[in-house]
Amino acid sequence: MKLRVDYRASLSLVGTVLKYLAVPLLIPLVTALAYGETVLPFVVTMVVTVALGVSLERLEPDPDLLAREGFLMVGVTWLAVSVVGAVPYFVEAHGLPPVAAPVHPTSTLGNPANALFESMSGFTTTGATVLGDISFETHTRGIMMWRQLTQWLGGMGIVVLAVAILPELSVGGAQLMDAEAPGPGIEKLTPRIAETARALWGAYLGFTVLEMALLYGLHVGGMAPNMGLYNAVAHALTTMPTGGFSPEARSIEAFSAAAQWVIIPFMVAAGTNFALFWHALTGEPKRLFRDAEFRFYAGALAAVTAIGAGLLLTGTGFVTSVPPGETYDAAYLETFRGAIVGQVEPAVRHAAFQAVSIVTTTGYASMDFNTWSAPAQYLLLFAMFIGGSAGSTGGSIKIVRWYVVLKSLRRELFTTAHPDAVRPVRLGGRTIDERAIRGIYAFTLLYLVMFFVATVLLVVDATRIGQSLSVLEAMSAVAATLGNVGPGFGAVGPMGSYLGFSDASKVFMTLLMWAGRLEIIPVLVLFTPEYWQR
Repeated sequence: MKLRVDYRASLSLVGTVLKYLAVPLLIPLVTALAYGETVLPFVVTMVVTVALGVSLERLEPDPDLLAREGFLMVGVTWLAVSVVGAVPYFVEAHGLPPVAAPVHPTSTLGNPANALFESMSGFTTTGATVLGDISFETHTRGIMMWRQLTQWLGGMGIVVLAVAILPELSVGGAQLMDAEAPGPGIEKLTPRIAETARALWGAYLGFTVLEMALLYGLHVGGMAPNMGLYNAVAHALTTMPTGGFSPEARSIEAFSAAAQWVIIPFMVAAGTNFALFWHALTGEPKRLFRDAEFRFYAGALAAVTAIGAGLLLTGTGFVTSVPPGETYDAAYLETFRGAIVGQVEPAVRHAAFQAVSIVTTTGYASMDFNTWSAPAQYLLLFAMFIGGSAGSTGGSIKIVRWYVVLKSLRRELFTTAHPDAVRPVRLGGRTIDERAIRGIYAFTLLYLVMFFVATVLLVVDATRIGQSLSVLEAMSAVAATLGNVGPGFGAVGPMGSYLGFSDASKVFMTLLMWAGRLEIIPVLVLFTPEYWQR
């Protein structure tokens, strides 16, 4: 049997990406130096990634990339980068015997399954964590900055970034970007695909810097006492990629209402098609509000916010008592219930923050929504399946697919009543090809099937090890990892972690994050015989 895929070309380009991963590692290294911490985890990782990258590059000095090789290159790149990204966590926990002792031997990331889970969660911008204790007593500021940076690197896409800055990937860049953002993919904004990648990353960088400045400005102005320079940089790095990691154990609850209001519009922007911002900056600002997908996206955010605010304002959005084994106590519940029920601003703020955070798959929390009642929690579970816009950093099914599904269902109702009518499905005045509609239905069905099957498997494994796991917890854990959302409910809630799962379940959810970030099909196709055979 002769292979149809030139795997040497794919792995060679994976090596190119890995080699240059050493450059962003300078940021946590400098952070560690600034705070007088060890730089060993980052030096070791730089040596590993450069050595591995150069070795893979030599497999094919002049790689010729076609569409099939693009799928393999993108899939392996995300796996390889996540494996290398776990090295700093592992070294921090174990040191480098016999040269150096462990920096934090109590770190939960000394377990390889945990380190890989945390790294994959970072690069895929999921935001699920297995850190037992999120504090600078358990982890260095350099390691925590690396954790934030992995999300920023993964947000707009590692391969899109590589296409933007590496001439080796400019040829075949379109295939790579399509493989990394399949389905309703990235709009080609300029004649050259590398220029499109640079335009997208330019907008991404601009929003990140602006948020840093505004958050730190609140601190300087006395409106956000805890939002120092470190926190301002750290949270800007994980807002725009819709990541959700925070160096604070209480997520965004740790900050003032002013800081929460500033973060909300940046989460909205992160879930918006970045091509619309490019059009706005090049003289077409009205295109943003004329865009059918954006209007549907804004409507979905408004609807979830309104329902959530109504529930919180009237008090029906909170549980009446603390269930056993929860991550909060009665005093916490009463404090928030007393501050929100009947108070318009807090109710709207927390509802808007959580609606935007979950729909865009950011995963931040302005409060522990384990305190929310069943109707309010199921509202958030529903929101986990909506997702951001195509061409955004958001995950899940994505709003454009739901828009097309609803319009095609409406067409079916119309043509049932009028059998002779011809009524194409349109998106923003453009007719959508019937093949594209079938593809959207296929993806949505596949996503939901994977969700249900993965939930069953997670419950089975929890039963095997005697783990107490409710159906809602299992459903939210799968929805949060497959959709790259981050937090779920119960033990995996916004103030909890995924540490209680077995290593097998954590590896399984790591694969869900990988598949979800690449929108499933480019990953599954790698496991079909037809992909590899002539």
